[in-house]
This record gives sequence, C-alpha cells and structure tokens, in this order.
Amino acid sequence: MVLRVLESWWAPRRVVRGLQAMPDSVQLVVLMLAMLITLIGQGPGLARAAQLDPSIPLDARVGGAALGTVFMMPLLAYAVAGVTGLLSRLTPWRLEPRHARLALFWALLAVAPATLLSGMVAGLIGPSPALTLTRTVAGVGFLFIWGAGIAALARRS
Repeated sequence: MVLRVLESWWAPRRVVRGLQAMPDSVQLVVLMLAMLITLIGQGPGLARAAQLDPSIPLDARVGGAALGTVFMMPLLAYAVAGVTGLLSRLTPWRLEPRHARLALFWALLAVAPATLLSGMVAGLIGPSPALTLTRTVAGVGFLFIWGAGIAALARRS
C-alpha cells in the first residue's frame, strides 16, 4: 500500500486502474486512513497554536480537529464523490459512483505524506513561505491525483 501511495505521485492513472476492483468496504478503510493521517498531520500545528495562544487549550483544538477531520470530512467526501459522479453524466465520459469514490478517496490517501510534511512545517516553522509551499504541493498533488484517477476510471459512453 505504501509503495502504491508513493507511485501515485508519478503514475496515478496506473495505480488507480489497478485498484478498480477495490470493494466499497475497503474504500471506506482507505478514506478513514486518509482522515486519520490528516488528523495526525494537524497535531504539530495545533500544538504550536496552543502554545502561542493558551486561551484555547490543546485538548479543545485537537477535539475540534478530530470532529472535523474524522467525522465531518468523510461525509463531505462521500457528497463530493456523489456530485462528481452526477456531473460526469453531463459529459461523454461516465463515472460509476464507486469509481468516483475510489478516485477521491485514493487521492486523499495519496497526498497523506505531503499533509504530514505540511503539518510538521506548521508546527516547527509556523506561517511562512515554507508552509505555503508545502500546502500548495499537497493541494496541487491532490488535484493532480484525483483528476488522473477520474480520467483513468471514466468510460466513454
């Protein structure tokens, strides 16, 4: 799995095509793993913020991040995947709902290393050009991998 995550950065279509047969239950595991890694990546930045502004304790910050990342983001991810599948019906390239979910969930997991790096920069350096760069790399990487996944799984009708 780790090698596939790394390979997704230079050959995302091949990786996602190889994952086509992934059952829905495993897709949910991929999504939750991505959310857990994202939550862990937020830790250093949250600790830094709590140290600099003790009016909001670290426990409250982590609780809010956990609520948003582990409970709300999966619901949003399912909604975005559903909308993506519906919007694909307006184009000649159809995307099955399970393939829309796979492309999105895998992209979230594939950018997890960049998310962790961004979290470390947020905790160690704070707001800076380095943080902007790492967040930009993570965002562009996500869009690239997600788009390539959609392209790999869409079928011409």
